[in-house]
Amino acid sequence: MTLNGRKVLVCGGTSGIGAATAALFAEQGADVVVTGRDDDRLAKAAANGRTARRMDAASEDEVAAFFAEDATYDHLVLALSGGSGAGPIATLDLADLRAGFEAKFWLHLRLVQAALPRLAADGSVTFITASSARAALPGTSGLAAINGALEAMVRPLATELAPLRVNAVSPGVIETPWWDGMSAGQRAAMFAEHAAALPVGRVGRPEDVAQAVLLTAANGFVTGSVVECNGGLTLPTGR
Repeated sequence: MTLNGRKVLVCGGTSGIGAATAALFAEQGADVVVTGRDDDRLAKAAANGRTARRMDAASEDEVAAFFAEDATYDHLVLALSGGSGAGPIATLDLADLRAGFEAKFWLHLRLVQAALPRLAADGSVTFITASSARAALPGTSGLAAINGALEAMVRPLATELAPLRVNAVSPGVIETPWWDGMSAGQRAAMFAEHAAALPVGRVGRPEDVAQAVLLTAANGFVTGSVVECNGGLTLPTGR
């Protein structure tokens, strides 16, 4: 399957993995629409040739208004990222974990439900989850719960919504703005530590994950799959 002339909606497509995915799909000839809630990032996406639309997925009204428009999409990519829910279980603030579910799990499901009437029957949905669901890293049990819940839905959704294809791409440690809450020194040290432990010898780039998303959208024989893109993070020789 080619993406030439196909219409692709990337929710959370103005930064990090979402922006890299939008750029790659556009290079493949797709008509790409990105959504986000940051006006500066939306303006940058528009300047790069994307159709950039404001939509805050946390707003039921904005989501409903967006999908009420008479538009159809061949492929949907859900690249929303929540930052809450990490920390040792003994001290994990359950309100923080609940906020993490609200910011990622529930918003992904809201968007899928709203988008279904606008998706081509032979199209695809790709969730961007995270390797925390399987990596067994200390301090990530909350993140594992959020991303594991999304990944657990992939297979039943792939059968329920067929012939629409449903997959997830599960990134590992990727150099994106998700880490901007850390100081530059802390971030560099963390990336270096992970790079030394990973079989591939480096942390990931958004473009690495975008290639995996391209696979799930463009290959019409892939459905019900969680595609790992983590540099070997979950291998026995990794972390």
